[in-house]
Amino acid sequence: MENYQIADSFSLLAKLSDIHGENSFKAKSYATAAFTIEKLPMQLSKTPHGNIFEIKGIGESTGKKIIELLDTGVLKVLEDIIEKTPPGVMELLNIKGIGPKKIATIWKEMEIESVGELLYACKENRLKLYKGFGEKTQHNVIETIEFYLKSKGSFLFSQINLLAEDVKSFFKKIFLINKISFTGAYARQVEIINELQLVIDDTTNNIEKKLSAVSDFELIEKNLHDLLYRAAVGLKIRLYGCDEIPFMQQVFFKNCSDEFGIAFTQQFNLIDFATCETEEAVFKKCTLNYIPACQRESIAIIEKAKQSPLPPLLQTSDIKGIIHSHSNWSDGSFTIEEMANAAKEKGFEYLVISDHSKSAFYANGLSENRIKEQHIYIDELNKQLAPFKIFKSIESDILNDGSLDYSNAILSTFDLVIASIHSNLKMSEEKAMMRLLNAIENPYTTILGHLTGRLLLSRKGYPVDHNKIIDACVANNVVIELNAHPSRLDIDWRHIEYALKKNVLISIDPDAHSLDGLDDIRYGVLVAQKALVNKENNLSSFGLKELEAFLLKKKKN
Repeated sequence: MENYQIADSFSLLAKLSDIHGENSFKAKSYATAAFTIEKLPMQLSKTPHGNIFEIKGIGESTGKKIIELLDTGVLKVLEDIIEKTPPGVMELLNIKGIGPKKIATIWKEMEIESVGELLYACKENRLKLYKGFGEKTQHNVIETIEFYLKSKGSFLFSQINLLAEDVKSFFKKIFLINKISFTGAYARQVEIINELQLVIDDTTNNIEKKLSAVSDFELIEKNLHDLLYRAAVGLKIRLYGCDEIPFMQQVFFKNCSDEFGIAFTQQFNLIDFATCETEEAVFKKCTLNYIPACQRESIAIIEKAKQSPLPPLLQTSDIKGIIHSHSNWSDGSFTIEEMANAAKEKGFEYLVISDHSKSAFYANGLSENRIKEQHIYIDELNKQLAPFKIFKSIESDILNDGSLDYSNAILSTFDLVIASIHSNLKMSEEKAMMRLLNAIENPYTTILGHLTGRLLLSRKGYPVDHNKIIDACVANNVVIELNAHPSRLDIDWRHIEYALKKNVLISIDPDAHSLDGLDDIRYGVLVAQKALVNKENNLSSFGLKELEAFLLKKKKN
């Protein structure tokens, strides 16, 4: 074992000791040992064990641990402390700008256990609420994490969406052709993208030749009809050529899930793709109603398209108001007035302000007295902004027993209540279901917020029985949120079909903590398109008068 490996072990032990709040003298002695060992002119592996104790800066305790490492290859005290540390907390050590003591705060006080969760918290302005963290630190942490995550190879749909058109424009310039089309998971609007796929109307050999001089692209895999490159930003890009396969045939089948593609081929196998200019033309040749790429997931959709045209895709313009937003009364970045004016300028008819409730101390949640103050303030703003309206709401925490964290008397003062779980997320399905079902049965719950608490690429979310939750929402006239924040997209689109079948209303909400966050509504719309959500079954597509009528009816019931 080399000295640098021994030093790394002591350095990690020092950091983990600090994170766990162990004896500060021990942590310092481990850090000192790491520094001393790294600077030694000779290798400890070639030093007689007895002589190790004579080295300046290495005491008896440190010497014994060095010998343990040399003899066994492991350090038990380090293995024990690693076992007690969540893997996500270990990963936080890779983020520059946050040392062990700050990681301890993030883990123990903020209850954050992964890099992705920390990024989400930073973007919700939560980091700067804690001692030792400021605006600058928060900004630096965001930049560092985003750079770190790019190196891991998987991306949120929203991240790819921001650079996709630039990638396409780049290839058009390289190949001097316009017949380039996005395909695969991105074209199907899947929430996580492992590689960006494009079909290019050129041969595979020509594609390889033209890209050989582009230093930002590294060829990592070569197949008969496709080439896989790694771009400088860490994104994998798969390029399909059109050697013997017509361009539209490549595009069509690369825009289908495996299940859909196999079923389609079995039922429609005599298509002359060479005469098809568009995907719509392919469906026309099959005398099948058009199925957009985002809905080509299952066999069932083919059967629906045989019977009648599919409903038109929901559009961002179909969203009439912003439901679920936060202001600087809790952890938002802007005032209610600024959020309202921004929503009004974007053409929305209303804004639902749903700041965090009192249990969310980490997000400066509202006490009962502050709620009264906020409601007076909103009344004043509504006089100024009419006919635009700000609705009084709260994102009320679902507590461990499933109750909401205000009395019914306080809950009754809101126009609507969004009930969400934010704490104690490590639960069995039984525990999660108990909390959620009790919250759904609360007569003041209007919307069930981000159903599973997941953070894509960061936190799996607690296990739930989606069908039972949906059934409970039917029984209690509770709306299910489709949280449009690109890190959430929760409820998962795969479960929305059952909700629509049961006539449960969905609410596409941006969970906006900033003015830019209002635009996240588009990511919820893209998910809704996959799930066949339309204007009639989405609450945020209700106009102002429709929403007022819906909430009045809900309160009467």
